[in-house]
Amino acid sequence: MGQNQFHTCRVHVDKTFPTVLYFFTTVASPFTFLPASHFQLMSPTRSPQSLTMNSAISERVELAKLGRSRDWSKAIRVLDSLLAQSYAIQDICNRAFCYSQLELHKHVIKDCDKALQLDPTLLQAYILKGRAFSALGRKEDAIAVWELGYEHALRQSADLKQLLELKELLTVVKSGKQDISFTSDSHVADPKLSTPASESGPYVNGKSNETLKHQNKYNTSRLFQEHRDVSEFQNKSTDNFDTHNRTSDEERSKSSMSLSELASDTNGKTCENHKSINVLSDGSKLSMESADASENSSISGDNCDIGLRDQTSANEMPCGLNNGTHNNFDKPSYASDSCHDLSEISEQCSKSSVICHNSSDITGSHRPPNNTSDIHNEISNETRRNKKFCVAKISKSKSISVDFRLSRGIAQVNEGNYAYAISIFDQILKEDPTYPEALIGRGTAYAFQRELEAAIADFTKAIQSEPSAGEAWKRRGQAQAALGESIEAIKDLTKALDFDPNSADILHERGIVNFKFKDFNAAVEDLSSCVKLDKNNKSAYTYLGMALSSIGEYKRAEEAHLKSIQLDRSFLEAWDHLTQFYQDLANSKKALECIQQVIQIDGSYSKAYHLRGLLLHGMGEHRKAIMDLSIGLSIENSNIECLYLRASCYHALGEFAEAVKDYDAALDVELDSMEKFVLQCLAFYQKEIALYTASKVNSEFCWFDIDGDIDPLFKEYWCKRLHPKNVCEKVFRQPPLRDSLKKGKLRKQDFAMTKHKTVLLLAADSIGKKIQYDCPGFLPNRRQHRMAGLAAIEIAQKVSKAWRSLQADWKHSNRSSKNGKRLRRKERISMASQNRGGAGCSTSSSSETSASYGITEDRSSSRPIMSWKDVYSLAVKWRQISEPCDPVVWVNKLSEEFNSGFGSHTPMVLGQAKVVRYFPNHERALDIAKTIMKDKLFVHNKVDGIIDLSEEGKSENIVHAKSCDDLYELVGEDFWLATWCNSTAVEGKQLEGTRITLVKMGQHGYDFAIRTPCTPSRWEEFDAEMAMAWKAICNAYCGETYGSTDFNVLKNVREAILRMTYYWYNFMPLSRGTAVVGFVVLLGLFLAANMEFTGNIPKGVQVDWEAILNFDPNTFVDSVKSWLYPSIKITTSWKDFPDVASTFATTGSVVAALSSYDD
Repeated sequence: MGQNQFHTCRVHVDKTFPTVLYFFTTVASPFTFLPASHFQLMSPTRSPQSLTMNSAISERVELAKLGRSRDWSKAIRVLDSLLAQSYAIQDICNRAFCYSQLELHKHVIKDCDKALQLDPTLLQAYILKGRAFSALGRKEDAIAVWELGYEHALRQSADLKQLLELKELLTVVKSGKQDISFTSDSHVADPKLSTPASESGPYVNGKSNETLKHQNKYNTSRLFQEHRDVSEFQNKSTDNFDTHNRTSDEERSKSSMSLSELASDTNGKTCENHKSINVLSDGSKLSMESADASENSSISGDNCDIGLRDQTSANEMPCGLNNGTHNNFDKPSYASDSCHDLSEISEQCSKSSVICHNSSDITGSHRPPNNTSDIHNEISNETRRNKKFCVAKISKSKSISVDFRLSRGIAQVNEGNYAYAISIFDQILKEDPTYPEALIGRGTAYAFQRELEAAIADFTKAIQSEPSAGEAWKRRGQAQAALGESIEAIKDLTKALDFDPNSADILHERGIVNFKFKDFNAAVEDLSSCVKLDKNNKSAYTYLGMALSSIGEYKRAEEAHLKSIQLDRSFLEAWDHLTQFYQDLANSKKALECIQQVIQIDGSYSKAYHLRGLLLHGMGEHRKAIMDLSIGLSIENSNIECLYLRASCYHALGEFAEAVKDYDAALDVELDSMEKFVLQCLAFYQKEIALYTASKVNSEFCWFDIDGDIDPLFKEYWCKRLHPKNVCEKVFRQPPLRDSLKKGKLRKQDFAMTKHKTVLLLAADSIGKKIQYDCPGFLPNRRQHRMAGLAAIEIAQKVSKAWRSLQADWKHSNRSSKNGKRLRRKERISMASQNRGGAGCSTSSSSETSASYGITEDRSSSRPIMSWKDVYSLAVKWRQISEPCDPVVWVNKLSEEFNSGFGSHTPMVLGQAKVVRYFPNHERALDIAKTIMKDKLFVHNKVDGIIDLSEEGKSENIVHAKSCDDLYELVGEDFWLATWCNSTAVEGKQLEGTRITLVKMGQHGYDFAIRTPCTPSRWEEFDAEMAMAWKAICNAYCGETYGSTDFNVLKNVREAILRMTYYWYNFMPLSRGTAVVGFVVLLGLFLAANMEFTGNIPKGVQVDWEAILNFDPNTFVDSVKSWLYPSIKITTSWKDFPDVASTFATTGSVVAALSSYDD
């Protein structure tokens, strides 16, 4: 509707109090002033237009009365109704003024913007908008608005008073003498009839200087941006309340008062009696609005002020129903990974909450599912201090005394006196059981007390009383989310959004809930819409970054995180999330830079030290990690994440007394989440492993035998992170540390650096780097690199000795055979075990092990024997000692779980999250699955039954499937299928490789993974295959090729090594660590055959996945040799290395060797 269709009308409604209101109608020529009597004469008309006009007239009269009684909330409701009928500029300005009286400055700005879109020369809007910016502490924005208005005033024949007022406002604010904020002199409506602030303010307020002092106090607190603090007001006597409501007849008789003047009249009386009304105490008080709520007059608002769609800034604190230093109501003690603080669920729900926190900082970090965080939800003390609580009234006919009682109840909630607050709300509800504000207030108090069911009941009653109470819908959604009821939470928040579809706040709220419940696509949609509407919402940007990262949109995720920090460089949570983002991508350099920024911002922020400790631990820098974790614990001494991680570092470094102390401390921490319970379980198991290792520290490394010495049930529970109750009852516990240390502790000579040690460590560091994957998610780890290098060298040395004996056997057989026929060499060529000959599990039924250090001899030939498992066990032992907190064990050494098929689970997609390490293999895995389905025409359901896919048309649908959705729709239920490996031992036989599984997760997600169950039958098949592959390697090298340094001559040896590696990766016989152990053995065997891999694994290549996603070993060989062979160098220099087993003879010396690079 065009502007020229409107005209202005002035209505006199009361001779004793001639309030003047300005509004537009469509009855006369543009901008003609019409008296109220004009409309009264038209009232008898019976046409629909006349009825509408009569309704408008009555609403105008009601509006005037409401203005006189200063009931701004109801006035807004009437104006909403009028604007729904006719979108008039002056009604918009009138509503902006009403908002200003309630100090809902964000709404003032919104309405002024709407008015200025219709008429860019409307000076009234510039005055109101500038005052709103000033009240919000945005001085520069206020100046810019007033300057623009002043320019318009100069260019047109403007009202001189308004021009002068703009000039005075600019002069005052630029001089810095005082802040200009909304007080009783705010303006409305028609510029010709309103009194400028410069005149009306001092006149009606009486004591303008005192008022300005109050304004200054008000403006110094950014936290009091939206609402007047009434909580302090409640401490005044009843007399003061009466004084607040009295207006003298003399004042009532003032002529031609605008809405702003009317407000001034009232405030003039109250400010003198209540000078503290605008004074804050550290911004922590609550404020309460007298505001109606409905959309048009609904309760759905952008702010906590029910019905008055006030919108806090993006920088303000999420509602989380958090207050002061009190905990968020939505983080119950039983909160799980999917239900963290409501400050996480609603990072900024202050914008639409009954209890709103207009904080300048926001907390509630959470890390995506791939981090146990992970996201942990600590809230900084400053953030907690900066929260306030405000409620808006939906009153239809409530008295002011009820309003004040309501305000008192809110104040008590704000101060943490929840029981007292509930008693106040109970009194109000006793008089009116359906009073929505009181129900919402009490529900909020219940929520703070973790009585979420009671809170939901009150929010539900509020909704029943006022179905349009968007705030109640939102609050109930928050409480539902805190209970883990994601579907109900989203429904309620969606309903709240129905009342205000363009509410950036509710979009932000729902986006965070979607993120917390792992609906990342929905979260991205909501948060993207949010930041389009609110470009300064730093919380929305950081959560958008996390959601985008979860779905694999890493570039956009980084941009969102950086945007959040650009908006507020002191926003700690944004730095946290960006740190975790870089750490997930294995970008340690940028991650460390981010943490340094956090520490510079707040050196007492304990989470920063935990994050850096976690990162350094992942990089193998255990001593440095301990330093940071110790600082974190000095700030927060009961942080179980820091305690467990520091214990792990001490454990790895061989400082067992300190490790046990920290494990015990972690076990004593009071739990409040499932994640912490898991850490406590791990602390129990790790303590036992630490005690075991301590008892072996001065024994030869061959006696360190977790697989042989530790109870199978213990290992099974350890791997599965189960509650240790059964372990405690059934398994022999390790002796106390004092008994373990009697057998020895790390000695100085273990750390003393000798020439032989130096040579080996330098070589190991160089060789070990070759195991590094250049893929997202794989952090370079110096400790693991050294472990890999030492293990590879030891393997080369042990295998070389075995091959020498075997070669001698081969020569002897040639000489003794008259017909030139070779005697059949033994299939088993093994040296004692992963224990370097020590006690431990035997590697096959045909081999025996002894407890003596050295080698086991075959009784018939007196020749050293070495099986495939002995070779791999050397690497397994090094992997176990290098990172003792990883449960690396042979699966066949577990308990009955082995018989039922204990297996690994490696997800590529988890729900909607794309697992950063393994998702790059998703497309190939999907193609492999389609190939198998088309070939077999069946898959297996979750109980291993057959699902037939031979029906007509399904084969074609398989070919055209593009996603997990397509495959699942085709099959119709959860299913798995098995890859196969062509056998070398038995021609034509196919071994079961890995299982590709597709399991529905939620409404829109899947668990798309590879799982490898190791059953006894499968173990026997792969054991035979590995034995044959190992025999092929020995045959290829120990005959005429033995000792060759000709690259071409060694071709068969290389390919035989790669074929055994192929079967190892598909076998997957370890609980974890199969990938690194496989490549370490490959490096060691190449060295033993005088070949050294001097290159790096190409970017994006994961060797174990290359094997898993190929059906035939020869195909795997072809795919790997293209980059492997060009980087192989023929060398025998490794033979000059000191013997690893004798140089690092004891367990203690091995631990010291893995830790010495930090010195």
